[in-house]
Order: sequence, then structure tokens, then C-alpha cells
Amino acid sequence: MTHTDPEARKPRPDYPPKTPPPPKRPPNPPPPQTELDTGRTLGPGSGRAGRTLMRNRRGATWPLEAQPWSAGRASAQVSDRLKDWGCARPDALDGLVRHLVGAAVADGGRRVSVHLAEENGHALIMALSHQSSDALDDAVLPQLRDLGAGSCGSEMTVDGRQVWVLLDLAS
Repeated sequence: MTHTDPEARKPRPDYPPKTPPPPKRPPNPPPPQTELDTGRTLGPGSGRAGRTLMRNRRGATWPLEAQPWSAGRASAQVSDRLKDWGCARPDALDGLVRHLVGAAVADGGRRVSVHLAEENGHALIMALSHQSSDALDDAVLPQLRDLGAGSCGSEMTVDGRQVWVLLDLAS
């Protein structure tokens, strides 16, 4: 073959390699709206129904075994966290946290969790039993009031019983 031969001018069949074009993808749907976007409780069908979100405040959570000794551990952890945040420790704190956790442990689940949030000199402490039950113990709330809770409450959710207190850290 010579350079003038038409066969010599053709590229070789293996150069450049022919690759198919990438498949066209449909546009991605918008991401689902999360609690970070709304700052509210998510509704049914969202996969995280009934869970609330804290925004613009400090918070901490401790998962614990549902054992009698968990109340002492939770009290120490809440007290230490408030100290780390530079908050005053109310005298009633130890008794309140122990009673909250004790009520959650009494529900009979395998685990409990303690949640703490602080904002503007107030602390919200909540114990979650992770055990559904048909009955709420009505004696828990008056006992929490007697121990020094500013506000308190209890409710049954899909995640179990929530018992909470609101404390004024300035007093």
C-alpha cells in the first residue's frame, strides 16, 4: 500500500474505540421534606412520624438500659452537661431526673432514653420509655410537682411513654 491508496487513508477499525453514549437519566425528584426544613413534627407517612426537632437551642440525648441504676447515671450525665454549658444546677435536679427515669424504667421496656434541652435559662428534661402501654401512671405528675418541677407532663406516643419536666435554671 502506498500513501495515495484510499485504503491507507481510512482509520483502523480499532482506533478510536467507539463507546456508546452514556444513558440519559431522568431528572431526580426533589428530596423529601425533612424536619430540618420545617422545624415541626413530621406527619404520617414520612418514616419518622411523631418525632420533633429542636432548633436554636442546646440539646443532648443519652440512651440507657432500662435498669434501676440508670436513674443515677442519667442524673450525673444531665448535671455534668448543664455544668459544661455554664448553667446553674437546681437543687431539685437530681430527684427530678431520678424520678423521670424511674417512671420510664417502670414501663418494662429494654431501654430508655433521656433528652435534655436548654434555652433562655430553662431546661427541658424528658425520659422516653420506648415501651407502649395502655395506661399512664397518674401519680407521676404530682410527685414531679412535689419534687420542684416548674411544669411537667406525660403522654403516650408511638415511641413509648414520654415524661418531661421544665426547670427554671435561674432559681
